[in-house]
Parts: sequence; structure tokens; C-alpha cells
Amino acid sequence: MKKINYKEIFSYLFFGVLTTLVNIIAYYLFKQYLNINYQSANIIAWIISVTFAFITNKIFVFISINNFKKTIKEMFSFYGFRLLSLGFDITIMFVAISVLNINDLVSKVISNIVVIIINYLFSKIFIFKKK
Repeated sequence: MKKINYKEIFSYLFFGVLTTLVNIIAYYLFKQYLNINYQSANIIAWIISVTFAFITNKIFVFISINNFKKTIKEMFSFYGFRLLSLGFDITIMFVAISVLNINDLVSKVISNIVVIIINYLFSKIFIFKKK
């Protein structure tokens, strides 16, 4: 049986919260101050926050220090799986805002909670796996 790595989980949650803040703040700034519609603002915020998440996950959470080739492979996997979770994010945002009429920032927070869980599983199982 594999031992639970609480330090890794705590680090992931800590940087997940920071990533979520980056995502929500970027979303808010692009939507409120640049008057970009919520879907476009959401995608721009996603790009910024995923870049932040890749760097922090690689260095501080999964401590995946390796060669350039392996880093590029991890990066493509990371962004690929994050594209998949972006689909969840967009769907949740659309349903919450357009169908259920929930405030867009509340919808963004709910969506981020779901996405954080999905992204941890993708990162742990597929992207930064240890040999």
C-alpha cells in the first residue's frame, strides 16, 4: 500500500489556492476593467493561471527536477490535461451563469473547486508521476 504524502497534498492545496486567486483576479480584471465577455475573460485567466500552476507544481509540489526533454514532455501533458479541465470549467461557468443565473464570481469559485480536484488527479497520476 502506498503511503499518503501529506506534504505534497498540502503543497498542492496551497499552490492550488494561489492558482485559483490568480485565475479569479485575472478573470475579474479582464471582465470588469477591459469589458471582455465572461467566456473570453475566463480563457485568458485560464492561460495565465495554468502557466503559474505548471511552474509551481513542477518546482514546489511534485519536485520534478529533470532534463529539458522531460520538462517539455511534462509541460505538454500539463497543458493538455488542463485543456480537458478547461472544458469542465467552461461548462460549469456556462450552466451556472446562463442556465442557473448564478453570479459570475460565485460561479467562478465553484468551478475552481471542482477543477482543482480534477487537476490534482491528472497531475499525480499522469503528468508528474514518479518512476
